[in-house]
Amino acid sequence: MFTKTDIEKYFASEKSGSLLFIIIGIIAIVLAILFFFFLKTNFYKGLAVPLCLIAVLQITVGYSVYKRSDADRQRNVYAFDMNPADLKAKEFPRMVKVNKSFVLYRWIEIVLLIAGMVLIYLYRSDTERSFLYGLGLGLAIQAFILLGTDYFAESRAKIYTTGLKQFTEKS
Repeated sequence: MFTKTDIEKYFASEKSGSLLFIIIGIIAIVLAILFFFFLKTNFYKGLAVPLCLIAVLQITVGYSVYKRSDADRQRNVYAFDMNPADLKAKEFPRMVKVNKSFVLYRWIEIVLLIAGMVLIYLYRSDTERSFLYGLGLGLAIQAFILLGTDYFAESRAKIYTTGLKQFTEKS
């Protein structure tokens, strides 16, 4: 049975997951700066590029989710008690879109992971193209992290959406 506690748990998990995403992004940027400005070899410069670029995305997405989680939680807990039709009309369709988005994200992340692995394979022994080897490694690492974090976020979203669906069918 879907309850207010389920709504609270989902948005608390979403908020903590987004905070983790921000922390991972910050760590990646710090590493990218270290690699680019202090280690300075072509390999580390290549590694720094995807770490930094994807970290900006991680921080931006993480911050936007973190910022809106409390308002979403409050709005939906209120709707649960005072206007359950809002959950059916607004929150359930929003979550259906969120779940569809995870499928798209997964495919993009898989493509990035494969691209990184191809670069690693092609340039792992080519010292003249160590930048591309580093680029591939950074891309593969970030894609793997994205796949992992999105896997858990998608799992939470599916459980929440299923609960919403059951609740809205009874209302």
